[in-house]
Amino acid sequence: MTLALPGFSHRQPGPRSVRDNRVALLALPALVFFVAFAVIPLLGVLLLSFTQWDGIGAIHPAGLDSWRSVLTDPGLPHSIWVTFLLMVLSWAVQTPASLVIGAFLAGRQRYREWLAVLYFIPLLLSSAAIAITYKALLDPNFGLGVGLGMPLLSQDWLGRGGLALGVVIFMVSWQFVPLHSLIYQGAIQQIPRSMYEAAQLDGAGRCRQFFSITLPQLRYTIVTSSTLMVIGSLTFFDLIFVLTAGGPGDATRVLALDMYRRGFQANLMGPASVIAVILVLVGLAVALLLRRLGGGTPSDSQLDGA
Repeated sequence: MTLALPGFSHRQPGPRSVRDNRVALLALPALVFFVAFAVIPLLGVLLLSFTQWDGIGAIHPAGLDSWRSVLTDPGLPHSIWVTFLLMVLSWAVQTPASLVIGAFLAGRQRYREWLAVLYFIPLLLSSAAIAITYKALLDPNFGLGVGLGMPLLSQDWLGRGGLALGVVIFMVSWQFVPLHSLIYQGAIQQIPRSMYEAAQLDGAGRCRQFFSITLPQLRYTIVTSSTLMVIGSLTFFDLIFVLTAGGPGDATRVLALDMYRRGFQANLMGPASVIAVILVLVGLAVALLLRRLGGGTPSDSQLDGA
């Protein structure tokens, strides 16, 4: 005879608990890697923002001096404005282009697989190499415009603020649209074909199917892709450094470039760490905002077709 005491259970661990333990064990290496190479360095940068260090000598506590010097710098608002402008405009260019290309590549034709490989090539190239190539092509004296005899391409693209920022946005989009197109392609291929077949029976054309079925089903994919775009735009450095070095004037001076100048050109690691912390906080805020705008759970769209 077995007595059942209140608060005690004699059930053995079921298959679900065993599976959960195995999943947690498999996730442990990734967690260790994340803590070692993300959390700990981030905490180190945060502590470094309250110190004075030239990158070589001893580290001395400085309290809020670094924060005060950065936040009172008259050039900081301009750098923040350029960073947000680059973020918004690059997102506005990349998102529709990636959606259209991803929807096209999601077709069943065999030739589209080859096009997907060709579209992916820009992502494999180095940003510095791309910047050097475009800088040579856009040279107003010896570039592509002079060689082809086209005055439109012979402008001083990198010598005028608006044009230089436009070139940066174009190059960023040209390089990273393939990645987001691949994300959308995979998401579109997961949409049930029965939804399109039912729409065809109702007489809906391809354009109506795209806006009534494809876009709503890609709601959370758009949030994920937009988060990657926004966070990535906060860290653009190598392409801008090689292409314009922040010029002309300060037209393309983003926060990441400002951080490099303070830390590795002026040897002010404290203020550079302050800007790094600001970038992290801005990235977290924007990511949380996008997630809030997305709402719900990623499985909702597949469950109810909304």
